[in-house]
Amino acid sequence: MAAHDYSGDSELEDPSYQEPAFEAFMCPLTKQVMHDPVTIETGHTFEREAILKWFRECRDSGRTPTCPLTQAELRAADISPSIALRNAIDEWRARNQDKELDKAKLQLQSQSQPQDDDDAAQLPLRALGYISHMCHASTANKNLVRRQGIIPAVAAMLKSSSRRVRLKALDLLRVLVEGNDDNKEELGQGGDTIRTIIKFLSNDHVQERELAVSLLHELSKLDPICQRIGAVYGAILLLVGMGSSKSDNPAAVEKAESTLRNLERYETNVKQMAENGRLQPLITKLIHGTPQVQLAMAEYLGELALANDVKVVVAEQAGPLLVSIMKSTGSSLPAREATLKALREISSNESSARILFQAGILPPLVKDLLSVGAGHLPMRLKEVSAAILANLVASGSLDAETAGETLLSEDVLHSLLHLISNTGPAIECKLLSVLVGLTGSPATVADVVFAIRSSGATISLVQFVEAAHREIRLESLKLLRNVSPYMGAELADALGGHLGSLLRAVYDDRSGGVTEEQAAAAGLLGDLPERDWDLTRQLQELGAFRALASKLVELRRGTIRGNRHVAPFTEGAVKVLYRVTCALGEGGGEYVEVARELGLAPLFVDLLQQQMSSGLDAVLLYSAMALENLSLQSGRLTAVPELEPAPRGLLLMCACLGGGTPAPAPGALGTCRVHGGFCSLRESFCLAEGGCKAVERLVACLEHADARVVEAALAALSTLVGDGVANAAEGVLVVGEAEGLRPVVEVLVENRTEALQRRAVWAVERILRVEDIAEEVAADQTVASALVEAYRNGDARTRQTAERALRHLDRIPNFSSAFHHAKASRGA
Repeated sequence: MAAHDYSGDSELEDPSYQEPAFEAFMCPLTKQVMHDPVTIETGHTFEREAILKWFRECRDSGRTPTCPLTQAELRAADISPSIALRNAIDEWRARNQDKELDKAKLQLQSQSQPQDDDDAAQLPLRALGYISHMCHASTANKNLVRRQGIIPAVAAMLKSSSRRVRLKALDLLRVLVEGNDDNKEELGQGGDTIRTIIKFLSNDHVQERELAVSLLHELSKLDPICQRIGAVYGAILLLVGMGSSKSDNPAAVEKAESTLRNLERYETNVKQMAENGRLQPLITKLIHGTPQVQLAMAEYLGELALANDVKVVVAEQAGPLLVSIMKSTGSSLPAREATLKALREISSNESSARILFQAGILPPLVKDLLSVGAGHLPMRLKEVSAAILANLVASGSLDAETAGETLLSEDVLHSLLHLISNTGPAIECKLLSVLVGLTGSPATVADVVFAIRSSGATISLVQFVEAAHREIRLESLKLLRNVSPYMGAELADALGGHLGSLLRAVYDDRSGGVTEEQAAAAGLLGDLPERDWDLTRQLQELGAFRALASKLVELRRGTIRGNRHVAPFTEGAVKVLYRVTCALGEGGGEYVEVARELGLAPLFVDLLQQQMSSGLDAVLLYSAMALENLSLQSGRLTAVPELEPAPRGLLLMCACLGGGTPAPAPGALGTCRVHGGFCSLRESFCLAEGGCKAVERLVACLEHADARVVEAALAALSTLVGDGVANAAEGVLVVGEAEGLRPVVEVLVENRTEALQRRAVWAVERILRVEDIAEEVAADQTVASALVEAYRNGDARTRQTAERALRHLDRIPNFSSAFHHAKASRGA
């Protein structure tokens, strides 16, 4: 047979690589190598489809079927397969195909890193195109490609610098592995190849990402490769990101989702998904898995750091199951350990804690924590239980009704207090946190206070302020501060020997700022009874007042770095310094000297201004109360100058009118207009000196929302108009110059509390003693109405004061003194 120089189906188009096709292989009609040769009556051979088409055309034209070569009419249009010829053609085609594949393989191997230009990329592109054509033509050719060892060569093209080559290689690999597990295994054996494919998921080029995820989707259908995909760092995160993408092609997003569902078959992949925000597979396996799978999932859950919204989802779906494992007496120790660690993670959110309470977590938790003897939890797991209980209590979801006898009974609280004193630091810290949470709620603090007293645990708890572990010291300080309003005297006695440790915590400057421990220690000291003079003496001897005043000054100047602990520290420090002003009449003037030396009056005035916008009501309250105490001392601390002796006639006239030695005129000789002597804010605590800043800032406090702050500010201002000053009228004018008279009157009109009404009525009566002011106020009907209301409904003292004020306004007539004496006699 003659041979034709024909390239067959090759895309490489290089005849040197092919055996020529014999003439017998060619169909006379199509002039192409036949695939299914058949022979007709004349003995000639044609491509089956071609000769059948010829016969149809003959019949359609009304002619008898003929031989296309001889034109001889045929008796029958029968055809017979030419099996031998077809086998010969298939063998020829297979030999040529092998040669073409060898050529393609060589071209791919020689072009593993082509340059990104059209000429350099043509050879690998033609090779990849030929292999793709082969695989589309016959799925059996996929196995041939694998047997020829071409898959690694195609995979190497993924690292080509030509994007066209990379895209073609990705698409070809998808075709090769589609429906062919052997090819999947071949491609998946190269860990570097899987890693390269995954890298495409983070590529900016959309088509590369989409082809890569399609390839991964096909590979993930084979179980062993699921493990290899998950083992590549970042693979699951990239798939999770793509699966939740709003911008990628929906088909690609679905491929990513489907790939993740395939990867869920392996527990390690499920853990990674949970770590990357895809938690549902873990929850599903936890709820529906075998005991072994549930154990693994619970262990994973305990290792995760969950966002608060995720904790709620886990508590809703898996909380009841986890609680049931706690309750089950048949649960193994590993299962209980995994469950407890999972609950520790999800219990620290208020909403999830509430769900766990509803699931009944509290009784088994407390039972595990307090149980002793056979079957009890080892101490390391009691520590986990204590952490869960601390989380639940700290969440704020626990109240007296929820806790009930489970946690708030005297026996349980005694057991908790006993554990605190007889375990290691880790569990001690968590149990102290539990008590901190319980004492932080008005609904449960009384039960804990009673238990502390009845068990005699005060001394034990106080001793923790000297613990070596900072967290234990901190929690004990917070606990003691919470109970101090209920057992302040007891704590003051118990803390006597530990004040040094408390103050060392306050003085610690190693952090460069204010620590939570410093804030807690200052807060505890500030909450102790301020009129415990022995405690005040100890604090003075230990240098507490000096240290705290210095710290507050540094905070005000900004030399200490601010943080969230500054506010509670400031509040505690101000309360401690307030103690000094309560003791001004004690110790023979010692505390007056302390107040002068530390500049407490200017400090409290500065704190009034600094805290007006900060929301620290307690600082305003105690600063105003301290200024009241200090100002009450001004009268006796003022240095009154000696006056020239008055003429004898003037002295006789003063005696006749019932007067004594006349006070110096306001402002005479540079004296204080209110106290009649030489005053200063620092030395004599005079609020009227220093440019009246103190008065202005106290006036500003009269508009505060907290009635206690208003009352304290009004009390401090009242010290300028009371009987203890030399010239109360001048005190009224000082308040008026600070624009404080109208705010004082408005406090009276607002009538917010009984105590504030009493204080305001007294102040207004003092103001109305100045005739000019009384005449101006008389025209204001609201003031008279407020005084009438106080006169009608106030207590006896308030009624008397309101009556005097109404007389100043001429609302009640001034009867003669004789009338009042007669009325008093009849009353007697």
